[in-house]
Amino acid sequence: MLYPKQVKAMIEQLIACEHIEVEGDGHHFFAVIVSSAFEGKNRLARHRLIKDGLAAQLASNELHALSISTAATPAEWQARQNQA
Repeated sequence: MLYPKQVKAMIEQLIACEHIEVEGDGHHFFAVIVSSAFEGKNRLARHRLIKDGLAAQLASNELHALSISTAATPAEWQARQNQA
């Protein structure tokens, strides 16, 4: 069984993150990821960047399910924070 901090570390090994939050119950995880690596990429490409990087863990069922609730650039994240 994985813990949120382990999934967070997996994502941080893929891309540099300015902000990351991972929650989950050991099987299903939800992530908020803010990274400059998302610059110039559409939503689908951002999600693929993460999911492709974790393909082995997802295929082996080590990581059962990962939902990326937010994949934002630092500027997009700041704009959201200012609206809140």
